[in-house]
Amino acid sequence: MNIKHLILPFFLLLSLSIFSQEITEKNASLKPEIKLTYLDSIKKTFVKDDLASCVDSLWLKELTNLDIYNNLTEDIQTINIDEKVDYELPTELLKTRLQEMDEKSPFHIEYNQGLENIIKSFLKNRKRSFERLMAVSEYYFPLFEEAFDKQNVPLEIKYLAVVESALNPKAVSRVGATGLWQFMYQTGKQYGLKIDSYVDERSDPLKASEAAAQYMKNMYAIFGDWDLVLASYNSGPGNVAKAIRRSGGQQNYWNIRKNLPQETQGYVPAFLATMYIYEYHKEHGIKPERAPIKHFATDTVMIKRQMSFKQISDLIDIPVAQLQILNPSYKLNVVPSYRDQSHYLRLPQDKMAVFTSNESKIYAYVDREANLREKPFQIVRPIVPQDSVNTFQRLAQAKVRYYRVKRGDNLSTIAKKYDVAVEDLKKWNNIRGNEVVYGKNLKINGTEAEQKSTAVAKVEVDKKGIQKDSVAATTASFYVVQKGDNLSNIAKKFNITVADIQEWNKLANNNVQLGASLQVVKNATNKEEVAVVPERKDIQYVVQKGDNLGNIAKKFGASLDDLKQWNNLVSNSIALGSTLIVAKNEIAIVTNKATVASFKKKDDFTTPAKKEAEYYVKKGDSLYSISKKYPGVTISDLKKWNNIKDEELKPGMKLKING
Repeated sequence: MNIKHLILPFFLLLSLSIFSQEITEKNASLKPEIKLTYLDSIKKTFVKDDLASCVDSLWLKELTNLDIYNNLTEDIQTINIDEKVDYELPTELLKTRLQEMDEKSPFHIEYNQGLENIIKSFLKNRKRSFERLMAVSEYYFPLFEEAFDKQNVPLEIKYLAVVESALNPKAVSRVGATGLWQFMYQTGKQYGLKIDSYVDERSDPLKASEAAAQYMKNMYAIFGDWDLVLASYNSGPGNVAKAIRRSGGQQNYWNIRKNLPQETQGYVPAFLATMYIYEYHKEHGIKPERAPIKHFATDTVMIKRQMSFKQISDLIDIPVAQLQILNPSYKLNVVPSYRDQSHYLRLPQDKMAVFTSNESKIYAYVDREANLREKPFQIVRPIVPQDSVNTFQRLAQAKVRYYRVKRGDNLSTIAKKYDVAVEDLKKWNNIRGNEVVYGKNLKINGTEAEQKSTAVAKVEVDKKGIQKDSVAATTASFYVVQKGDNLSNIAKKFNITVADIQEWNKLANNNVQLGASLQVVKNATNKEEVAVVPERKDIQYVVQKGDNLGNIAKKFGASLDDLKQWNNLVSNSIALGSTLIVAKNEIAIVTNKATVASFKKKDDFTTPAKKEAEYYVKKGDSLYSISKKYPGVTISDLKKWNNIKDEELKPGMKLKING
């Protein structure tokens, strides 16, 4: 009996497991195939290196953080070293420690009340900052010491970079001094540092440290005193020479300090206080944050094509922030390529192995990306028979441009730059007030005249001329291939087949070139004309592998808020393969036979009578921008019709348009 009772449950369990396995296999077979992008496909062929990346994201953030620089700079500029600070540090103990430091250093480290005050101020208010700085210094100090050792400069000067820039290579002072060693433009040029639109070697730790060491050596040859060398580094040798003369020829920093510029008076004490805190941090309970790396192995490779940090990051899987740290001299996050000069990219050794092993593939990808970018004054050559080109040779699409807001920009200046109205800028970019955020991408639609020029396609009659009751014409419409297009979605857009497009355009395969003009309407054979008109519709995008809401927004010039609003998203999460609206009310080209249906009589082709119109001036308008809204109207016409002697316009002013 017991065996009979056990057999039935056993078979039920076995059947259930087999059934579950079948469902699992079916579900596995139904998984959608994820199409690889060109980037993914090229990376699949890369030779890989198994070493892990040396720098984690938290460390990168620390290396690029500017808050310590801002706080420390403010302290040095505003601190009153004559004001006593309440902090538990016996004066006699401090004197003993300073004496010990003086014995090991070529600097004149002597106790005075001002130095005691600034040391106590740093210990009281900046302990946390120094804990972080001591971690960062483990990365930079070996570079500094090597440069100073070559020029026989005291190694203690490495502490000066803490005072100058808080060890941030991207630090820029209010007067334009830049980099770890805060070189001014002319001084940087004088010491051989390259500075142009792409490159600023004042931010290069190695080259700037070599220049700083050379400067220190030159100044010591003049003054013969390292304290005065530091003072000259801050205020210039001329100010130090003046202070010496005004002090009756005295040449000790503390004796001439009152005759130096205000900032320099606290500069050397800040340097000595920094040196003290580094030397005695344990005694004051300062626990340095440990750097995950100190001076990790890197190497350089000469770049043969202009490449962006984003491209390098995508190709070899290295964070852009890490590239910025290793290559801080590249101002625009781009490694340029000049004919007469070489530029080098610094990478961790594991990434260097990936780069050099796949260099030809990397450059092939970069070249492809460059070819996909829109070229200025580009002429799109149709790939259709020449006898049909005149029908609709170029579809003048209302071009959408994007502008990244720079410092000092406002809506009025941007509107004037593109000859559009401020109100239009607000409407296109969903801006409610008059403020515009620095770094935001603004959409600049084509002018009204440009948009109207695409409203009706051109129709060409044949060489026999216009008949009385009909138009003996052969027409064809064309579509300019956009980024992301393929034959399938173009065919779907125009309600035709892929085979039709291949036949009409003599295509041997499914490949289609960006920017090419494709014939998308069959030539009429029964006197039936077809026109192409623009229609505004939402643009959609299918989420690819590696996409996130941020890079999709950047790619299409939209904001995160726009994407969330258009797609009813409550968070930044998006699913692979989902379809997103990435642009609203953009011009799309569709065929419309009804449009041409009205062109049945000869009278339809007569020039319409000129009509007088009125236009009310908007804020940001100019005579030039208004003339562009009305094809054939010139600035001289507007002046003549409205008795305008100069070009000044006021919002609300009514203008006559007599044609």
